[in-house]
Amino acid sequence: MKTMARLQLPKLNTLSMVTLGFLMAVQLILGRFTVGNQFIRFGFAFLVMALVAKWFGPLWGIMTAAMIDLVGTLLSGGPFFIGFTLSAILSSFIYAALLYQRPVTWRRVIIAQVLIMLVVDLVLNTLWIAIMYHTAIWALLPIRILKQLIVTPIQILLLYPLLKSQVIQGIQERLS
Repeated sequence: MKTMARLQLPKLNTLSMVTLGFLMAVQLILGRFTVGNQFIRFGFAFLVMALVAKWFGPLWGIMTAAMIDLVGTLLSGGPFFIGFTLSAILSSFIYAALLYQRPVTWRRVIIAQVLIMLVVDLVLNTLWIAIMYHTAIWALLPIRILKQLIVTPIQILLLYPLLKSQVIQGIQERLS
């Protein structure tokens, strides 16, 4: 019985619910915009995913990551693949595990981004792409490794100042 109590979603007050809905909308919008070419694309939706995980914890983070992946796929008209939903869930979980109710440090941000890069982006997402497009993983890995070597430091340099900003910390205090 105690195990079931631990798995319940934390209750949200009105401000938290509105904030979570707003962040989900922003993440959907940011997910449509990328910078780069067909080989190396960089998006900003990860910033919102990290905020949701930091502010609302692993369960709300996982739920919103799954919903945003599903709704984003429906809105784009692209093919749905459950693997990418699992990747979004795992990314959100990693952010929550390292950032929820913990102080933001360079070390935590770097560990979170490197874990997501290695486990989610390089291993899982490469596997999902190989399955979807019937391509050998080994053919995809070189360009994906190059992409992650370029993108991950940029993500770290964007995420840390965002999470440390006075505005973000002020919003977090209001949500608590």
